[in-house]
Amino acid sequence: MNIIKNVLICGIGAIGSIYADKIQSYDNDSLRVLVDKDRLQRYLDNPTIFNDRVLNFNYILPDNNNFKADLIIIATKFEGLNEALNNIKNFVKDDTIILSLLNGVTSEWLIAEKYGREKLLYSYFIGHSAVREGRKIIHDDVNTIVYGSENSDDIENVERLKEYFERVGINYSIPDDILHSLWLKFMLNVAANQTTAILRLTFGELLKNSKAMEFVKHILKEVQSLAKAEGVNNTDVMIDETIEHLHTMIPEGKTSMLQDVEAGRKTEVDMFAGTVIELGRKHNIETPYNKVLKELIDIIYEKQRLEKEQLLAI
Repeated sequence: MNIIKNVLICGIGAIGSIYADKIQSYDNDSLRVLVDKDRLQRYLDNPTIFNDRVLNFNYILPDNNNFKADLIIIATKFEGLNEALNNIKNFVKDDTIILSLLNGVTSEWLIAEKYGREKLLYSYFIGHSAVREGRKIIHDDVNTIVYGSENSDDIENVERLKEYFERVGINYSIPDDILHSLWLKFMLNVAANQTTAILRLTFGELLKNSKAMEFVKHILKEVQSLAKAEGVNNTDVMIDETIEHLHTMIPEGKTSMLQDVEAGRKTEVDMFAGTVIELGRKHNIETPYNKVLKELIDIIYEKQRLEKEQLLAI
């Protein structure tokens, strides 16, 4: 079994910075952070400040041919995924493992299509939300990478990654059914992220609001129907599991999408409601709640865009 040594991280926002910091602290020489030329200069001029510490990474450009990765962690936003998949090309070798920590259920499909299913392990991040303001990130270090495979041929890669995470000190979990777990995370994001972004609610405020939770349950039912149509096991317990997980979140915490809306950033609504709507068409399942969510979040973003244009015109 080839051990994992060299690691490439693509995307150092809130989640990417958590793991870039951990890996750099373990072995600075083995880590590279992938950036394009524009980002490189910006990051050098204005580095990431993580929990009040300035982080300076070993950055690498996409055209570099002198580094091959045993592990590639993709932690971009959804809108940056296609660019990331093109930019990692030079760093992929025969036994490279690729992990996507993006929210949603679509990034794995795209990775497998471009680099082959054998290089992919299903994965996602779970933990307390980080707070990001510009290049400043605050996180309480409650985080876990959940990963695995439904394919017995991937056992060696599952074990290679387990050995690496234990060596570096990265929290991980390997569920019995990774696809069920992945869809649970998707269900949580679709229901909680989008609802809180529109209503401007913290986790605690969402849970205390009975009308909001009734609305959330309608959204959960849409995702549950799609999960069942996609062949996910044990979908009958997924709504209860999702609501139970919501109760573990910090009451004053905010979802990443609410933070994006408050900061005027583009959201990941296409990865959430957009994917639900697309899968609904595929399986002939109605998804009216997600259609409304997508329209409302698009309206919010358009309002913010117009307000920025007006400010620039003054």
